[in-house]
Amino acid sequence: MKNTACQPAAFLDRDGTLIRAVDYLRDPSEVVVPAEVIQGLRLLRDAGFLLLLISNQSGISRGYFTQDDLAAVHARMSQLLALEKIHLDAYYYCPHSAVPGACQCRKPLTGMLEQACQEFKIDREHSCMIGDDDCDMQLAQNFAIPGLLLKTERVCDESLATLVCADFLEAARLAVNELEAHPSVPEL
Repeated sequence: MKNTACQPAAFLDRDGTLIRAVDYLRDPSEVVVPAEVIQGLRLLRDAGFLLLLISNQSGISRGYFTQDDLAAVHARMSQLLALEKIHLDAYYYCPHSAVPGACQCRKPLTGMLEQACQEFKIDREHSCMIGDDDCDMQLAQNFAIPGLLLKTERVCDESLATLVCADFLEAARLAVNELEAHPSVPEL
């Protein structure tokens, strides 16, 4: 039975955030969940956050991998997380290309987050987006929630982020502590 009370959601990018980044990942054996992600997910879960994956997967429309390949990668992620007694509440992904107007779900558009809000009772005031890319931070702005940017090798516009974090564990700590105390987003 689903919880009927509103819960904050941690909207989570996949590649470079929850798992190590691999270009157009199609092989489940290449899925690696870093230890700090496990710790951060536990912290978020213990604080009552929904854990919702939000991922652009244009490799499907480009023919780099199939829906079945993606399902196998997500099944492997689920297995690795289950070994740590963690589960994600839902996996949302956009299979469309980056062609403008192709869909309403490709980040930074808000379609996947809107779908999540239809399927779960989400406390948006205390929710956040955690990711490693400008499109993740633009999505957070478009949805009027804080965006926590992970510092990685990727070059990003840090001014798009509400907060910049050294790693996933720091982002989780900030989501639980800082954002609960100050759930606003910066003025755009």
